[in-house]
Amino acid sequence: MGESVTPRRISVHQALGGGPVADVLLWKRWYASVGVLVSATTLWILFEKAGYNLLSFVANVLFLLVVILFFWAKSASLLNRPFPPLPNLEIPEEIVAKAAGIIHVYANYALSIAREIVIDKNFKVFLQVVSGFCVASYIGSLCNFLTLVYIGVLLSLSVPLVYDKYQHHIDEKICLAHKIIQEQYKKIHDAILKKIPLPSNKEKKTQ
Repeated sequence: MGESVTPRRISVHQALGGGPVADVLLWKRWYASVGVLVSATTLWILFEKAGYNLLSFVANVLFLLVVILFFWAKSASLLNRPFPPLPNLEIPEEIVAKAAGIIHVYANYALSIAREIVIDKNFKVFLQVVSGFCVASYIGSLCNFLTLVYIGVLLSLSVPLVYDKYQHHIDEKICLAHKIIQEQYKKIHDAILKKIPLPSNKEKKTQ
């Protein structure tokens, strides 16, 4: 009797990088996850509901921090107490190089998409980009940027955990939805996109 082949399970923890960020997103460090959730909720209520200004909040926090550290250092020198435990106040070159590398990758990816649309005249990529901008514009009309960031934090703390628990069922639904979308796109391609004239390879070479 033949055995049914089950799809290979993907490690969500490894897909998220396998570091402390993955632990927080998958609630393996529940205290850090709760801290992120409470902090994000507090800031959202503070700025969105209470009407607090971001610039005033940052200025007041920095003001209190500087005052506390100043008087702490003064009292420590007078009472022979240890000074405030400040970390090394400089950004390592490794972090700067890593951030620059990430920006470089995403910038080249955006430029490659622009090349496919403008030079290669890839109509499929054009439709995907336009659809993405329309969806982003619609979402932006429903809520402001702060609320959108807060929703992103909530989704980051919930979607990976749910997918890790119910990966097999979710993958089945995604495959089914992908199949339906591919069939609908094929119908649109055969009915509309094939009739749109595109420049031939000879015309591209002469240009």
